[in-house]
Amino acid sequence: MNVAPDNITQPSAEAVFQGFAVSCPEHSAGPAVAALKLPLLVSQLLELPGVDVQVVATAHATHFYSPEEVPVRIYTDKDEWQWKSRSDPVLHIELRRWADLLVIAPLDANTLGKIANGICDNLLTCLVRAWDLTRPLVFCPAMNTAMWQHPITAKQVATLKEFGYIEVPCICKKLVCGDEGVW
Repeated sequence: MNVAPDNITQPSAEAVFQGFAVSCPEHSAGPAVAALKLPLLVSQLLELPGVDVQVVATAHATHFYSPEEVPVRIYTDKDEWQWKSRSDPVLHIELRRWADLLVIAPLDANTLGKIANGICDNLLTCLVRAWDLTRPLVFCPAMNTAMWQHPITAKQVATLKEFGYIEVPCICKKLVCGDEGVW
């Protein structure tokens, strides 16, 4: 499984993985079932020398995998709000400082729209909004073909590319619902 585009030949020392841009009030009308691949993706990344991985999971993300299958720390919105006083660290800022690379895999239609429009209403979108644009952000769209073919999707993907983010192009596969989908 190739996890990095050709123009990122050597991963930086650390990577943050958003395992789930998934179906939930914060994330999409249709689930990004590609999130099922997160445990495999994280395991393969950890095989690379010098790579550390942390996962930022959106609400309801663990519906698609068992957290016990992911061998790294998984942060959620709940973790973002654990602070007690004004001097406590802000998680999305701490993750931004820690990571040399941010990968959003899979990126569903709802989170794509949020990122393209600057909405930051959960840990992941806050992390993206605060992201240091001198560091790579790689996104991997995954959604039903009908959603992918909607005209707004192309505009939103173009917006992310204008920010300097790197797209890992979709592939077409048969989805759980029986339709063809891109992920």
